[in-house]
Amino acid sequence: MNTTINADAAELAKFSDLAHQWWDADGEMHALHKINPLRLGWINGLCPLNGLNVLDVGCGGGILTDSIARAGATATGIDLSTKVLRVAQLHALDAQTPNVQYREISAEAMAAEQPASFDAVTCMEMLEHVPDPASVVQACAMLVKPGGWVFFSTINRNPKSFVMAIVGAEYLLNMVPRGTHEYAKLLRPSELAGFCRQAGLSVSHSKGLSYNPITQRFWLNSNTSVNYMLAAQRPV
Repeated sequence: MNTTINADAAELAKFSDLAHQWWDADGEMHALHKINPLRLGWINGLCPLNGLNVLDVGCGGGILTDSIARAGATATGIDLSTKVLRVAQLHALDAQTPNVQYREISAEAMAAEQPASFDAVTCMEMLEHVPDPASVVQACAMLVKPGGWVFFSTINRNPKSFVMAIVGAEYLLNMVPRGTHEYAKLLRPSELAGFCRQAGLSVSHSKGLSYNPITQRFWLNSNTSVNYMLAAQRPV
């Protein structure tokens, strides 16, 4: 596991600049707001969240963390961007979200501090933004309790994903800010599954996320060619 700070300063700056827009459902983060109920529903279907202790790694402004807490879990969100964490904390205060807290700490440092402490760990849309994604996966595996669930979401790396997730989503449809994703940092499902196995996790489920630009509707399916999620468990 990476013992240095596993973060890209340019990536942190990029998301810090967007901090003020995080909770604007019609702003530059509108796609995250639209897909969040789908992600939460899939997670909650495999691992009912009510009463669990859940960690959200790379939480950003807390869109998923907040909804995890509202599903009945005790939720902790961690990130390395001070600005977006302040936005998350302010939103939690304003919305009076119960049982949620945020910390500025890396996944690796959290794993050293609180190993095997969480019933479930989520790490969504984060692995494609760090220098060493395998280190984050290993940290997530260390953080979850035996028998617990770890959920990842990211973007596949292939010509189709380049056209749809970068050219289409960023430059044609303006669904996410331009420059959000770098093609070389995207991860194939086989690569992410390999990181999971190396970390001692057993991958059990996958799910694709598709979008229709005409109807502006997202839905989950079995097509993992562009956006996808993996669910894994730490053996008992």
